[in-house]
Amino acid sequence: MHHKYPQDFKYALSLSEKDIYTPIEIGDADYWIPSAQLEALLNENLQGLSLEGLALRTRSKVVKIEVCKALGYPVPSSFKKTQPRFLGQQLDIYTQKSLNLQIWNEDLSPTRRYAIIHITEHDVVGRTRVINGQELALLDTTGTITTKYQARLEIGIYPLELVSQQDTLPVQQHTQPNLTFAPSVSPVQQPESGMLLPISEIFSRLSNLVGLSFPDPGRTQERNRGAGLHRLICQQLGYSSYEDNGQFPDIRHQILEVKLQTSPTIDLGLVLPSSLGHLDIQQVGDFHPRHCDTRYAIFFASTDGVKVTLTHLLVVTGEEFFSRFRQFEGKVTNGKIQIPLPRNFFDV
Repeated sequence: MHHKYPQDFKYALSLSEKDIYTPIEIGDADYWIPSAQLEALLNENLQGLSLEGLALRTRSKVVKIEVCKALGYPVPSSFKKTQPRFLGQQLDIYTQKSLNLQIWNEDLSPTRRYAIIHITEHDVVGRTRVINGQELALLDTTGTITTKYQARLEIGIYPLELVSQQDTLPVQQHTQPNLTFAPSVSPVQQPESGMLLPISEIFSRLSNLVGLSFPDPGRTQERNRGAGLHRLICQQLGYSSYEDNGQFPDIRHQILEVKLQTSPTIDLGLVLPSSLGHLDIQQVGDFHPRHCDTRYAIFFASTDGVKVTLTHLLVVTGEEFFSRFRQFEGKVTNGKIQIPLPRNFFDV
């Protein structure tokens, strides 16, 4: 049984006799609530909750109780100090009045999810965003997360390189050439069996972009620069709409991560592309996508400050990533991570 709607997961959990500490395999079709559905349940059930006049500790407890109810879990008689707090869903809760997110003495794990709950100036719950550790690491522009991986891109003589001729074996079972997508299909929805383009076709569809230019929003607008490219990529792949919600991988429907490089250093966040760990996405048929199954489209570009020009494209699977790119050594974690969230973080 594959659930589609947020309520389906809540209902399944409420009947399951599981509590928030019962481990669930990442991507389990019945009980692992994907981040988008998790966010929907929390917004539906928490928005408007008043915390006025409550002491901080009480406030934190009230929020945890409401999160239990929102997800269909029984409320425990007392909350254990597990890491993360909602162990079964790999979920931690942060209530934020400011846009400065602080995470103490914890390793960020790529699959751990962070429910970041906005508290308005009137002490009422506003919007909630749910992002995972990998997505959080990619938001960290100040460099306080020091366990991030990086690789170096050496440009070859060819502007177009298909590094991996084929997808990983498990992905090959679910690809189909010459696909067209209905207008209702979004590039950020969960991938489906039979709806994945082969890596060679992703490469040929995106190859037309090399040589194109788009306006450069400026060095400080790294994210917006990526948005210009994403829009072009969605069109080239055959989607009617453009969406980007900061998830990893960017174009989730194709298990495709996009990198726009104006320098040779590629930021990989918390995960090595070659990792065998599960991606925080639902199963595709009976197959659970791993990081190494991700397809990477890496665009190299030059900019004169006014426009960005795409000069090279390399397409590779996570599995073969380091056959072409050299890995830098990761560094050690530090005690406190501070991430200034983007101004429009809760507006998405």
